[in-house]
Amino acid sequence: MRKTLDGFAVTSMVILCLVWGLQQVAMKSIASDVAPLLQVSLRSGVAAVLVWVFGRMIVRDNWVPGVALRPGALVGILFAAEFLFVAEGLRWTTASHMAVFLYTAPMFAAVGLQMALPSERLTRTQWTGIAIAFVGIVVTFVGPGAKGGGDPSSSNWMLGDLLGICGGAAWGMTTVAVRATRLSEAPATQTLFYQLAWAFVVLLPFAAITGQFHFHGTPLVWTSLGFQAIVVCFISYAVWFWLLRIYLASRLGVLSFMSPIFGVAMGGLLLRERLDPGFLAGSVLVLAGMMVVNGREWLYNVFTRQRRRGKIGSA
Repeated sequence: MRKTLDGFAVTSMVILCLVWGLQQVAMKSIASDVAPLLQVSLRSGVAAVLVWVFGRMIVRDNWVPGVALRPGALVGILFAAEFLFVAEGLRWTTASHMAVFLYTAPMFAAVGLQMALPSERLTRTQWTGIAIAFVGIVVTFVGPGAKGGGDPSSSNWMLGDLLGICGGAAWGMTTVAVRATRLSEAPATQTLFYQLAWAFVVLLPFAAITGQFHFHGTPLVWTSLGFQAIVVCFISYAVWFWLLRIYLASRLGVLSFMSPIFGVAMGGLLLRERLDPGFLAGSVLVLAGMMVVNGREWLYNVFTRQRRRGKIGSA
């Protein structure tokens, strides 16, 4: 039986969310020396090797046979598509915008799961959360200061933001693919390996074909790539899946929405990205909506406890 959150879990999630929030900042910080697309492919290849060694040689997970070609390829291609959108989007928009739009994934996952699995019907509360998030997306594009949003040096900032939403959609569909196939029975290391390996295989030649193969090695470049490959793609994901085995997933899912908050904060602090009022207002709505979609069980428990306390107090 999985546990409710304790101090260790909360502390771990704060650290994980800080790491995930720094991911786009790390990519953007070296984009002039290494194209984001090449960054994603290289870090995925390194992390895939580390995950395979960890899963097969150290913890010795029992991988599900016969899933590499179809389900494995499907989640791998979707994962590659997600980071293709992220990498291309970061050429036009800011790390802050990307951190928020990527976390629209639960909205797409919830809708996709309803279509794929009858047991995953959306509740009225979840539809409300999706509506709130959609309004937030609209506000970020047309709200106060929106025309100055994205990367101020780019005239195509809206394209970058749209690619961020596409990345969130691909992430959401990856969740659907895992839940609706035999990969739902597979250990986390197996699914993660397929995702990372396919990202490397697909994105490396794509970077070469599109002329995004330049690499200027500097201390910052090697530090950023090491952080992305070892800390983000390997250690943080391994810790995340370990936490999922111990604690309630719904509670951890709610805490994971600290990631875009850290991403926005780090983008402004480290990259000096401009945070317009329209974007901030829309971001609050997007994150609030996604918390409603992803944390319905947690919200229900909170409201239930409040009602019980109120009844006890009135008695």
